[in-house]
Amino acid sequence: MSELKKITDYLWEIPQTGQMLVPGRIYASEKLMNQIQKDESLKQVANVAHLPGIINYSLAMPDIHWGYGFPIGGVAATDARSGVISPGGVGYDINCGVRLLKTNLSADFIRPKIKDIVTTLFNAVPSGVGSHGAIRKLSRKDIRNVL
Repeated sequence: MSELKKITDYLWEIPQTGQMLVPGRIYASEKLMNQIQKDESLKQVANVAHLPGIINYSLAMPDIHWGYGFPIGGVAATDARSGVISPGGVGYDINCGVRLLKTNLSADFIRPKIKDIVTTLFNAVPSGVGSHGAIRKLSRKDIRNVL
């Protein structure tokens, strides 16, 4: 990608061009950038910069590599009102654990419960190196209750 600009020793930028809504930024050393440029991940960083409502930058962390849609290691924040939600931006093709359930719950209903919800999720969902958890089979009734 010839338009790549070095900002610092560990920060690179894909300038906003065409219909990109924001620039792309990649956090990587020069050695890593030489490797990163061998696949299509920088094009994916630029593609993510087209998402409706994207804020500030399409970002890529040092582990960036070609993914499905977003690059693996890609990050994007979007505006709550005008942006999109991309639950499978990274990982649904290899089942990285990304999930989205649509409910009829309103933000006003959820907002006062967020702390309890986050605590419950943290305690119930295994995460991190060495964590363990059990996969529980849900009955049809359990699934209906979730939905």
